[in-house]
Amino acid sequence: MAIDATALAGTTSGDARVPAVPAPPSAPAAPAARPTLDQDVLAELYRLHGGYLLRAMLRVTSGDRGKAEDIVQETLLRAWQNPAAVQRGPEHSRPWLFTVARRIAIDHYRMQAARAQEVADETPEDHAGAHDPYDEVLVAQDVAVAMAELQPHHRDVLVQLHMKGRSMVEVAQVLGVPVGTVKSRSFYAVRALRPILEARGMAWAG
Repeated sequence: MAIDATALAGTTSGDARVPAVPAPPSAPAAPAARPTLDQDVLAELYRLHGGYLLRAMLRVTSGDRGKAEDIVQETLLRAWQNPAAVQRGPEHSRPWLFTVARRIAIDHYRMQAARAQEVADETPEDHAGAHDPYDEVLVAQDVAVAMAELQPHHRDVLVQLHMKGRSMVEVAQVLGVPVGTVKSRSFYAVRALRPILEARGMAWAG
């Protein structure tokens, strides 16, 4: 089943221009062909989440738009190939799409690193047990994206406490509020953030 991507080309979502939904290869005519996602559902996934995914992948790829667009298109292609993954409906599919995009980004990075290793004529043993910081970068990006869904005053407290490492007293001085307010906002911010992270398969460690 081919997808008509013409109508979607150049669509914008939010403040970012998202790539056209990729046209998957035509499904085999055989009766046992694997089911694929309905074209209208795929278009709705693209409309609801394409811009969000692109902005998230732009951060992950340090602004490499071409690579970010490739990741988004591959994510949508996998959604087309796995209709059961989005059976709850397009509006509830963002966590799954984000997780898929994140894994694709990791795979792209590792393939790029492997090619660089081959060019340098290094053997796998040269890097056995080496620390790979990319997973940590992506986790940080996941948390940043999740925190963007919090109310600003809750997000500000978490940024000051957990990302800038300030004490309750210091945060109170920076934000111009009582220490008790900082404690209260931190409590409610973590409580609001926890289900957002859990939806992405993460846990708050703050």
